[in-house]
Amino acid sequence: MVSSHRLELHCGGGFRTRMTPTPRKDRLTPVVRTTLTADICRKMVGELIRGSWAEGEKIPAERELSQKLGVGRASLREALKALEIMGMIETRLGDGTYVCKRSEFFSRPLLWAIASSSAADARELVEARTVIEVELAGLAAEHATADDLKEIGEHLDQMIRSKRNPREFVQADIGFHLAIGRAASNSILMNALHLIRNLMHQWILKAVDSKGVADKACAQHRRVLQAIGDKDRTAARKEMRRHLRDMAGFVPRQQPAKKRRGKSPG
Repeated sequence: MVSSHRLELHCGGGFRTRMTPTPRKDRLTPVVRTTLTADICRKMVGELIRGSWAEGEKIPAERELSQKLGVGRASLREALKALEIMGMIETRLGDGTYVCKRSEFFSRPLLWAIASSSAADARELVEARTVIEVELAGLAAEHATADDLKEIGEHLDQMIRSKRNPREFVQADIGFHLAIGRAASNSILMNALHLIRNLMHQWILKAVDSKGVADKACAQHRRVLQAIGDKDRTAARKEMRRHLRDMAGFVPRQQPAKKRRGKSPG
């Protein structure tokens, strides 16, 4: 409640101020009743996040799910469509419905939002990538096991073998960075890395077509791996930052709008 002032005549003569409450506009609104489809969707999201079905596991068929949930197949089908849009499940024609990787959960709407936002240009993606991957390199230097180092090294070897094949080179490059992410043992940063990598895949592919880029990238990756293997967090972060800074030079810049010739109207 908001108080307001009012003047009143006092019995002893003169006036005095009296505080009177003024109703405040109520911001609470009635609770919106959800649809059955929304309820099913929430229930399924909870089951998927809790790991009721593992990554890559086939979930029960519509008939079985509808019986277990006590709902109609039409409402269930709509809920499953929503889950697929969220990136939590995928339907394989003639085979069934499978659980996506946890790193892909909720990723598709976020990717669409970032990619369609005029504020999120290539420069901002590079900055985000640098923040994430520099820290992952440092964490990998602390936590990497012998098996982790072997996996990172195998991706580097594949990069070297694929210098003349841009698509294979990019896949090996992505594998190298994702292996570092796994070695860092931080699932939240790893999920963020997946999002950024998906958005930047195309310009990375174009970058390796430039003369000398593949050789330079391999040399820089080798130094990153060396620092991680030496358990030198500072060096790992330094080498990763240097690599990403150099590669950022190949990111396409937004072109300024061309001015129209002639006089402007008005």
